[in-house]
Amino acid sequence: MSDTDADEGDEEAEAEPAVELGEGPDVAGEPVARVASRLTWPATRSDVREQEGDAEIRTPDGPRGLDGVLAESEVPLFESRSEFVRAVEDIVGRGPVATE
Repeated sequence: MSDTDADEGDEEAEAEPAVELGEGPDVAGEPVARVASRLTWPATRSDVREQEGDAEIRTPDGPRGLDGVLAESEVPLFESRSEFVRAVEDIVGRGPVATE
């Protein structure tokens, strides 16, 4: 395969969207994983509340403030991003999120 063949394939891949977005209603809040990506680990619960407590996260029952969710948590220190996400999901639940 020549270099020009590889370049042509890249152009075709860039022309099409990686994921096709639907026409449905907007989803309120942001994914907890997005909030978690803005933090550094390990992090104490109080540090997370201070830095991202005003964030609204998506839940199966609609958007919720992260500060309120963390107030229900008994975990004082999140060792990793995945531990944080798991702890939040244990409180708010897992599953499809509500749409407007």
